[in-house]
Amino acid sequence: MAASTKKAILRRFEKEPLVGYVNPLSFVQPAGVEVLSLEGKLVTVPFEEIKTVSFVREFETADGGRRVFHTRPKMEGLWVTLQFRDGEAIEGVIPNNLLQFEPYGFSIIPPDPYSNQQRVFVPRAALRSAEVLGVVGSPLRKRAKAAPKTQIGLFDE
Repeated sequence: MAASTKKAILRRFEKEPLVGYVNPLSFVQPAGVEVLSLEGKLVTVPFEEIKTVSFVREFETADGGRRVFHTRPKMEGLWVTLQFRDGEAIEGVIPNNLLQFEPYGFSIIPPDPYSNQQRVFVPRAALRSAEVLGVVGSPLRKRAKAAPKTQIGLFDE
């Protein structure tokens, strides 16, 4: 594990949450998610056991913040809802760029920007379904064109 680490809470389906540090660039491995526990032990947790990996500001094990958007999100990307195997759901925004999709799961930005969670990684193995609710900031949207200059200028000579 490299020197650059972030605080994370790894929520599991059958066990207690695992609190520790992850390298944001290489925490996803083919065998699972690599976490450095608070005791200093490097653990690789298989994807099948993981519900979410939350990048947090502080080590609070409680899930803070909203799980759904109250209105349409303002940030650009795909507005998605992810349905977990246990029936729970979470909404978030993912990049609208196919090159940024990760092979083992989805990294979403959660609805509440002021909560403890900054970003959430959800393994594909934890999901029953993933649905796109909307595209925010689509480049296909036609932008308003500037009005043609039909009015005369007051000080033109």
